[in-house]
Amino acid sequence: MEICSGAGAQALGLEQAGFDPVMLIDSKADACGTIGRNRPNWQVRCEDVADFDPADHPSTYDVDLLSGGLPRVKSAAAVRRAEDENERRLLKAAVWLLTAVRPRALLLENLPDLVEKDEFADDRSWIEEELTHAGYRPYWQVLNAVDHGVPQNRRSGFLVALADDCRADFVWPEPVSGAVVTVGETLGASMATHGWPGAERWAERADRPGPALVGGSDRRGGPDLGPTGSKRAWASLGIDGNGIADDYPSVDFPLDGLPRLNVQQAATIQAIPKDWIIHGRKTSAYRQIGHAMPPPLAAAVGRAIATALDG
Repeated sequence: MEICSGAGAQALGLEQAGFDPVMLIDSKADACGTIGRNRPNWQVRCEDVADFDPADHPSTYDVDLLSGGLPRVKSAAAVRRAEDENERRLLKAAVWLLTAVRPRALLLENLPDLVEKDEFADDRSWIEEELTHAGYRPYWQVLNAVDHGVPQNRRSGFLVALADDCRADFVWPEPVSGAVVTVGETLGASMATHGWPGAERWAERADRPGPALVGGSDRRGGPDLGPTGSKRAWASLGIDGNGIADDYPSVDFPLDGLPRLNVQQAATIQAIPKDWIIHGRKTSAYRQIGHAMPPPLAAAVGRAIATALDG
């Protein structure tokens, strides 16, 4: 069972690891539409997870794994408005749902800060207390998608918890040997789609993984590649991060110009398969992609969980 399922990228990776979803929940209609278009056999509920009552859905009581890629939690000191508390509310709802559903394992993904920073110590403490009281052993770790074949330095914080009756310990996946893939390798061919003569030179320049794509907030304007530092990092790879393109560079695009990524290229940077259709207009589609967990990373963690559950 998955909550805050977004575009379904994490669920896709877990499917690759051998998990079949009983139900997925997300509050955004476009995200639910994305999953429905790609996996029409998956049951999707478009609602706030805090409003979900598993008592109305008995099948959710018999799951091996409860997973979720939760919205980025802010530290208590950073909370300024009531809407800033929404992310922490969803985190608490996820922990409550675990105590109600009683899966064999839990997987939650969020900011590395939730795992590493002192300002989140109280959050980690109450999560661990709740999990321990409910009979689960928590494991915290930060993993980088670049270590699993994703052309992006994308660090994610993870919480995995196993039920006490699972005798095996959980072991985090190791980096894959030779996994580092560059942006140029990944997008070079697509940049030449419309005959742009600068594509080959561009690909040579984009000779390393990119920074993390930033999906942005529903509270601000259109899509771009994030704050100034992220845009500067993308510019060093030959990408204009001030917006998202509608298409690939044209044949008359300046030879030494900085193209913008389009939605499909952003999905490719996230290692989302090309046949995975993102539903919605450009801004919504890009935000779904930017907030996603790359499927190869989800698959690696999923396989580690499956190994532990198999004992």
